[in-house]
This record gives sequence, C-alpha cells and structure tokens, in this order.
Amino acid sequence: MKAALAAAVVMCAVPGAVPAQDMLRFLDLKSDDFAKAEMTRAEIEAALAATLPAAPLDLSGRRLNGIDLSGLDLRRARFQASRLNRTNLAGANLDGVTLDQAWALDADLTGASLRNASLFATQLIGAKLDGADLSGARITADLSRASMRHARLDRADLSADMRNQSMGLMRGVLRSANLEGASFENANLSRAVLEFATLRDANLRAAKLNGSELGGADLRGADVTGADFDNADVTSTRLVGLRGRDLARNLDRVRNADRAVRD
Repeated sequence: MKAALAAAVVMCAVPGAVPAQDMLRFLDLKSDDFAKAEMTRAEIEAALAATLPAAPLDLSGRRLNGIDLSGLDLRRARFQASRLNRTNLAGANLDGVTLDQAWALDADLTGASLRNASLFATQLIGAKLDGADLSGARITADLSRASMRHARLDRADLSADMRNQSMGLMRGVLRSANLEGASFENANLSRAVLEFATLRDANLRAAKLNGSELGGADLRGADVTGADFDNADVTSTRLVGLRGRDLARNLDRVRNADRAVRD
C-alpha cells in the first residue's frame, strides 16, 4: 500500500498525467491506511503536553484518519506523510506545521490556521477549508474540489517548484475548488492550476498569475488590481465585472484571450 501511495503522489504531480481524483480509483480507500486511526485525541493531547519545546511531536506517517482534533494547538507537531483523511481539524492551530506528503482527503479544516505551513505534495482533495488562514504558506498541494470560501492565502506561494522536479512539476492545484471571496493578495500563483475554480469576488490584488491555468474559472467580481496575468490561459474564463481591471498587469498578454468570456 505504501508503494501505491507513493506512486499516486508522483502521478498526481506529473503534467498531463491522470488527474488525482482518477488516481484514487486505483487505491483502496477502505484500507487501514485511509480509514483507520492508531491514536486517539486523548493520546495526542497527552503526547503534546509531554513534548519539549525544542523537540516537536513527530506524527509522521501515523494513521490519524477520522479522529477529532478540532480546536487543538498543533504547532509543536509534525505531520509529514501522515494519514488525516476525513479528520476533523476545524479551528486547529497548524501555524508553521509540516504537512508534506500528508493525505487529508475530505478533511475538515474549517477555520483552521495554517499560516506559514508547508504543504508539499499534500493531498487535500475534497477538503473543507472555509475561512481557513493559509497566509504565507508554501502550497504545492492538490486541493481539487476543496471548499475554501473566504479563506486567506495572502502571500502564499502556490507556484511551480522549478528546482525540485523529481516527482514531476509540483505546484498548487485548485481545480474545481470553491474559492469564492478568498483572498490571494500578493500571493504567487505562477503556473498554478485553477481550472474551473470559482473565484467570484476573490481578492487577487497584486497576485502573480503568470502562466496559470485559468481555463473555465469564474472570476466574476474579483479584484484584480495589480494582478499579473502574463501568459495565463483564460480559455472559457469568466472575466466579467472585474474590479481594478484597468490596474491589472498584462491582461493583453494572456493565452486564448479570444476564447475568454468578457463584459
């Protein structure tokens, strides 16, 4: 199963490969890796209480599927390659936490704080992050179909990782995500995948959208003041009612401009 999980992460990252949600068909989501937990909330709380400031609680690779960790201060924990599928992390404090290669399918992170967290190759397909704060986070995660209404991603970096491509092109993937009212002010979305995402009334002020994949996305009412659209693909993108359109950068240098939906 571990080999299958590793292969799925690689396939999700490679451009043009089978989409992550299709790869899930080849995994047994009812297996212990995806469905069971080896620790309880009480055990994690006790372990956190016994953790020294200089030595974070290492929960790497642990199965924590489906348990209730809502509201916990988890800043002294490490979750690399952990299994957090359908785990309740609503309102949890994960500021600065490492979630690299973790699986958190359908996890509930509503209102959670993940400021400056690391999400490298993290699988958050279908997760709930409404109102979550991911300001300053490094995100090369798959957030396809995630609900991120009014989430904060100011200064977050979802751009393609051009230095580490051993697993394929790693970048933020928000395909079909609900980002209504989300804030991406000063965020780096260069080459990020936002196909069919809902960005209605989103704050994209000074965001870098260079080379991003915006095909089919809905940007109605978004604030694009100072946003850079150089080489972004806007095939069937709804660029209607944009606020700050006159102050956006390189809207005349997008790809497939003739196929965009405009005012």
